[in-house]
Amino acid sequence: MAKKEKKERKERKGFFKEFKQFISRGNVFDMAIGIIIGGAFTAIVTALCENILKPIINWVLALIVGADGLEGVYTFLRTAYLTDETGKVTEAIDLANSIYIDWGAFINAIINFLLIALVLFLIIKIINKVHQMSKAAKESVEEAAAKRREEREAAEKKASEDAEAPVADEKTDEVKETPQAEEEKPKEE
Repeated sequence: MAKKEKKERKERKGFFKEFKQFISRGNVFDMAIGIIIGGAFTAIVTALCENILKPIINWVLALIVGADGLEGVYTFLRTAYLTDETGKVTEAIDLANSIYIDWGAFINAIINFLLIALVLFLIIKIINKVHQMSKAAKESVEEAAAKRREEREAAEKKASEDAEAPVADEKTDEVKETPQAEEEKPKEE
């Protein structure tokens, strides 16, 4: 029985050690940050769709369809009517007790989905464009640095070759010593 308890304790320690390694990896923290930002981003996109874009679309639909846009578009399968204080049935429909298909809510959900998809597409497209521009700028900076490095190396190489090569006198075709060589000679007094 003691062996079994030791084995269980060892398995628990191994489990917690493995869990600690999993939690301490950077990917988990990145994922957690992504989820938090995603939640905030969802709130922004939902607010944009619900409070700005959807009312505009409902206003346009109200102009086309009439009434309140898609708010009252129902297909009644079984209609229940409200009763007044005397118990007499009125012409007002009791939505709580009626069985109906709410086409307006369904169409609004489709419109909401399309708006969210469109907004996300545009945001991702902008992010990708910025990323591409950043990458292109980084590459151009690296190319410019490499070109400057090559030019500097070529200039240094030419300067070292010029310093080492003997200078020819154009008039006499005699080879003169380089200025450095002249400086190195002992001066005759």
